[in-house]
Amino acid sequence: MKAVVLAAGKGTRIRPLSDAVPKPMLPVADRPLAAHAVDAAIDAGADEIVLVVGYEADEVESFFGSERRGVPVSYAVQTEQNGTADAVNAAREHLEGPFAVLNGDNLYDPDAIERLFERRPAVCAVEVDEPSNYGVLSTDDGTVSGIVEKPANPPTNLANAGAYAFPEKAADWLEVPASERGEHEITDVLARVIEEFAVTPVTLDRWMDVGRPWELLEANEWKLGDLDRRIEGDVSDSAHLEGDVVVEPGATVKPGVVIEGPVLIRSGATVGPNAYVRGATLIGEDVSVGNGVEIKNSVLSAGTSVNHLSYVGDSVLGQDVNFGAGTTVANLRHDDGDVKFTVKGERISTGRRKFGVVVGDRVKTGINSSLTPGLKLGTEATTAPGEVVERDR
Repeated sequence: MKAVVLAAGKGTRIRPLSDAVPKPMLPVADRPLAAHAVDAAIDAGADEIVLVVGYEADEVESFFGSERRGVPVSYAVQTEQNGTADAVNAAREHLEGPFAVLNGDNLYDPDAIERLFERRPAVCAVEVDEPSNYGVLSTDDGTVSGIVEKPANPPTNLANAGAYAFPEKAADWLEVPASERGEHEITDVLARVIEEFAVTPVTLDRWMDVGRPWELLEANEWKLGDLDRRIEGDVSDSAHLEGDVVVEPGATVKPGVVIEGPVLIRSGATVGPNAYVRGATLIGEDVSVGNGVEIKNSVLSAGTSVNHLSYVGDSVLGQDVNFGAGTTVANLRHDDGDVKFTVKGERISTGRRKFGVVVGDRVKTGINSSLTPGLKLGTEATTAPGEVVERDR
């Protein structure tokens, strides 16, 4: 069965991290976000992957190439972002026989994707506490009887998790009318399939829709938690590595470093001397963590440098960031309330008591800069030496 993975979106809610990198290509543990969906489909038995691309398509194609793990990879282009049904319709020429659809910015329980493929036609669902915030599935005698978007009185607590295994006939139903929000929705295709086929609900044990920066942090917490200890890089005899720590080939851990897993240090990265890395932390490729630096529960993307005597906690740093010596990130409010963050001009709660900063690619901080909780620094933003930064820029 072919698997269509949607990876065309711009990711406006996760900016500035997606200013130059498509959201499905942002790092989650040892691979881009979309690669987790692709690998789940391959593990479930997909014999071809069709990636629907659009925004910064070259980056997606450069990573996946013409095959992944021996499975052919094809591409379809969605020229305008007109909804999920429109995205799948862009791949229509590739669709022969039954096919699956996965969102490239979602993380799925891999075992459930295997069950999804086996029980097709089927749709993945997740039990939620507030189903009125989601598309909700109704069921009857073990099959899906309907789907309704954000109902005031939800028929069940089963939220649509955006993973589908469709019969071949569904390829003829992809040209659906635009919804009230002006998009062509794959849920309208699902509704048609429900009318004509017995559709099985497949419940996920765990699922994430990664849309906002703190959700990228949470995604890394999930996948880094699955690490098994592996030390293949150059680690000093005087370094102390505790728990599930992975040091990839070509990475260097210098004397006096303490690392408490789960932590992944990718190829080309250098940590220390005398640094402290803890929590669920990703040290990306070619990252430099200097002398006396502490990194806690954070994502440091490729090429970033955090120079000596700095602290970074509960934060997401884009590519090629340079934190000057003594840069300090605050990650806790004085009133102990949830940290807020600005998404598309609106200040909203992250739901996290501890959350630091989100900085775009090529940000530079002056020495001894202080960054307050929930701060956003856009691509190529700078701070002055000794500056206390309290507002987004």
